[in-house]
Amino acid sequence: MKPSGKRSRLHPLLLATALLAGPAAAFNLDSDTPIKVAANSARLDDSAGTAVYTGDVELTQGETRLEADRVVLYRNDQGVSRIEAAGSPAHYRQPGQEAEGMTDARALNITWSGDESLVIFEREAVIEQGGNIFRGDIIHYDTVRRVVTAEGGASPEGGSGRVEMVIQPRNSAQSSDGKGSDGSSESQ
Repeated sequence: MKPSGKRSRLHPLLLATALLAGPAAAFNLDSDTPIKVAANSARLDDSAGTAVYTGDVELTQGETRLEADRVVLYRNDQGVSRIEAAGSPAHYRQPGQEAEGMTDARALNITWSGDESLVIFEREAVIEQGGNIFRGDIIHYDTVRRVVTAEGGASPEGGSGRVEMVIQPRNSAQSSDGKGSDGSSESQ
């Protein structure tokens, strides 16, 4: 797939499988499993509906885990509605479903919005799953429509500044249900 300019919209089945498994992708507000937070310090502001955690912050819900230097949780009437994480980098891990591998993502900023059904990885974003790798300056994932949009950017480390992706060959990642590493079920 050839990107046009700095913005590239990629096939949703490919990236939904290769990047962020599951319809909720990230933290699930409909789950009975609580979100647990550990940090060196915390500031809770009930009137503003915010909680700011700093210093080796760890958020977990079941096996889903977010580690960052600073995390801000925003609450509405339904509970946590938005999570903003910053780190050097912030690190997100989520177990895969069935034959998928662990999703391992990192970026300097990670934002999850339950209200918008959106996960955003910003600045030096890298997402890996089952040997597939996706890099970009900004990666947006619409968890309802299962659409991923990515942008490249200037790379201070001397990289290309473009969106980059490594997709493992189908035959090396063929699962028992006949689907290849890109989530497709087309015959070889």
